[in-house]
Amino acid sequence: MDQTSNRSKAVVLISGGMDSCVTAAIAGRSYNIAALHVSYGQPAERRELQSFHAVADYFGASERLVVRLEHFRLIGGSSLTDSRIPIHDANLTSREIPNTYVPFRNAHFLSIATSWAEVLGARKIFIGAVWEDSSGYPDCRPEYYEAFNKVIRAGTRPTTDIAIETPLIYLAKRDIVKRGAALNAPFHLTWSCYRDSDIACGACDSCALRLRAFRQAEMEDPIAYSNKPGYAA
Repeated sequence: MDQTSNRSKAVVLISGGMDSCVTAAIAGRSYNIAALHVSYGQPAERRELQSFHAVADYFGASERLVVRLEHFRLIGGSSLTDSRIPIHDANLTSREIPNTYVPFRNAHFLSIATSWAEVLGARKIFIGAVWEDSSGYPDCRPEYYEAFNKVIRAGTRPTTDIAIETPLIYLAKRDIVKRGAALNAPFHLTWSCYRDSDIACGACDSCALRLRAFRQAEMEDPIAYSNKPGYAA
């Protein structure tokens, strides 16, 4: 008998990037994965969707939900949703919130995940949020997810028992790379670049954080870059 048949389900948010891939690897050890992907008009959405399906295939996620949120383009306010705002090159020493921050984005993602989890009977929602070594997005902080867990408890059926899990939230990016390698996470299937969909730019904030993480972990990043700066360790 398939030993996974008796396991509980977990909704796993998979962007197609490195962090969500490692999160899926962690979730897949204990749960059957229901894979959720949300597009919102970001420049690399086509490539991210391709990576989502590749990662979901790798982890055997038979249940998938792909949602496209058009309203983020109407709201704007981010270089990922408004083409008039340039995506800046990375500055890893800056403490400012970068203009790639999409206002309150993760609340929209988590709301969809909660609705789906309640229908599926899933008890966990996994998201690859990273706090300390991320870009400083306010919706990646631990207290944000503590508060959202309270919202879930208050806003679902009394018999519903769903909790958000953030297994990477206190890890540095280099440690996420090491954890992923230990779990055989398929980094070669992932995509992190904010700008491009064919070859990663190597210069945007997401590329820079990823490249530095692999360098600090003393591992080779398996995806191709058009430019591969040696970001300081």
